[in-house]
Amino acid sequence: MRKKWARVLLSSLLAAALFTGCSNASTGGTQTEAGTTNETTGEKVKVSLLVTGSFGDKAFNDSAQEGMKQVAEQLGDKVEVEMIEMGNDKTKFEGSLLDASESDSDIIIVGTWDMKEILEETAPLFPEKKYIIFDTDVDYAASDLSNVYSMSYKQNEAAFLAGVLAASATTSDMPYANEEAIIGFIGAKDTAAVINDSAVGFIQGAQFINPDIKVNVSYVGSYVDSAKAKELALTQYASGADCVFVAAGPASVGVIEAAAESQKYVIGVDSDQALAYEGTEEAEFIISSAIKGVGTTIFSSIERDLEGNLPYGTYELLGLAENAVGLADNSIYQSVVSEEIRTAVEDAKASLLEGKVSVDTAYGMDEATLKGIISSAQ
Repeated sequence: MRKKWARVLLSSLLAAALFTGCSNASTGGTQTEAGTTNETTGEKVKVSLLVTGSFGDKAFNDSAQEGMKQVAEQLGDKVEVEMIEMGNDKTKFEGSLLDASESDSDIIIVGTWDMKEILEETAPLFPEKKYIIFDTDVDYAASDLSNVYSMSYKQNEAAFLAGVLAASATTSDMPYANEEAIIGFIGAKDTAAVINDSAVGFIQGAQFINPDIKVNVSYVGSYVDSAKAKELALTQYASGADCVFVAAGPASVGVIEAAAESQKYVIGVDSDQALAYEGTEEAEFIISSAIKGVGTTIFSSIERDLEGNLPYGTYELLGLAENAVGLADNSIYQSVVSEEIRTAVEDAKASLLEGKVSVDTAYGMDEATLKGIISSAQ
């Protein structure tokens, strides 16, 4: 503990010294505060992405990695890119962020609620650094977080479209579909608002197509237990569900395996999981994915920063209107899903964008209301 606080004190003193020195300069060099860039010196801005877990998750982290690759490819004349895997040991997350903050990185990107409190404690110690956090917000009232931009996604909107797709597919003549209107949802943790947001959207999207549809709902209790996720999916498929939407992070791979074994459909999450499984047996059963454009929004955030337009010190909630969420449209979707169903999905999307249809969110929703929505589809 003594070592930790000594390190924090040193960081604070260094930050204060750097900030004082830079603020007395008449022209910018390296970044001095959240609104400045390195354009005056011609030096590249160094952007570091720190992910919890590792790459290769076929979901969030891979999407973030793609966004950083896009930054390197399209903004490489101005930006230097670094990507760091922090692993699954949460006790090391704080140290990793401190290391990055003490390095020569100019912009540091982290994601999800796992990093929320850690970032809230760290960012004020390094006012000369810029921070971006995705898929969560931060408490701007708790301390000076004017150097932090936070963004999250309206996954309930993407999930609504997934519900429209699943409800339409289950009553169609698709090769593996049932005649009964039974579909399923498998989430990570029932205590996570971000997961329940997808559950709510999915159920309401399904009921938009068929008010009497049955939606089986199960929770893994973990983001990484793919074996448990597979077990739950096999049970749902055996009980009559022919299309399951999964929102369980890395554990989602278990549901995809179960879909292939059961020869029934699955809708993936976060990134285009059919492309991640391209060339495998599993791919043909992933009819679409409810995408959070983590990579897209990371790229746009860096682009906006370079233009001086990224609003540090604020939180933005991004959805269909910002092209930050949606359903994956690939060759499997085009070949397996009928034109009639694809049209129904597009019509539902248009209705959401035009405000003709609204979808509830689990954020701020009381437990009784949430349970009521889930029970309405049992």
